[in-house]
Amino acid sequence: MAEILIVDDEIGVRELLTEVLQDEGHSVILAANGAEAREQKKRPSIEVILLDIWMPDTDGITLLKEWMSTGFQVPVIVMSGHATIDTAVEATKMGAYDYLEKPITLSKLTNTIKNATEKAPISSLIGSQNEQNASGVYQKNVVVTDKRFVAKKGGLQTIHMQKLAVTEDEQITKESLALSEAKKELSMINLDSPLREARDSFERIYLSYQLAKLQGSMTRLAERSGLERTHLYRKIRQLGMELQRGVLKKNNQ
Repeated sequence: MAEILIVDDEIGVRELLTEVLQDEGHSVILAANGAEAREQKKRPSIEVILLDIWMPDTDGITLLKEWMSTGFQVPVIVMSGHATIDTAVEATKMGAYDYLEKPITLSKLTNTIKNATEKAPISSLIGSQNEQNASGVYQKNVVVTDKRFVAKKGGLQTIHMQKLAVTEDEQITKESLALSEAKKELSMINLDSPLREARDSFERIYLSYQLAKLQGSMTRLAERSGLERTHLYRKIRQLGMELQRGVLKKNNQ
């Protein structure tokens, strides 16, 4: 998954976005102001930046203008809870990849991040036709980045995108196995047991299956189950289970 830089002066926003994005499998770097953002932005592994517009020392628009003037190619998604349509348009014209209005919904955040990492402009991948490699030797028509390889052959450009998450086929296999296991466990529920025991057994199976289907994302599981995250964690503890690397297991296992 992607390495994402979050730039926001509000600690609550940074913590919330970090929790959500880490649940989605991303790694997160934090910056609380413009100075920290400038420093962290130098990291070559950064793939997406979430940039707050209103900050006390340097506002996001100033940073965006500064970065884009240097040909910066990493997708920058601006955020604000006080902006107008004009602000969003201005940021987009300056080169922002997208605009998110606070409070940011889970679906909007995850979809925007997904689009930014998977559909980055080709111009950001190709760069110049003559690039100098680490040993100082120029390689014509070849550009190598952390996540993408672009090769030019016979006037045609072939782009090979490395998979950062499990492939679709692998995920289908995992879902099939999880569903098979869930059906097996459902058939073993003792319907002659007290209602509470039978219900607890069903809830364990349901939560385990859904978490496997959602690739270990507690954020999506909370959304799917209709429970607030705090209530979901409490429910898991009440059912005698614990979360281990994106998988729910009984405490005695």
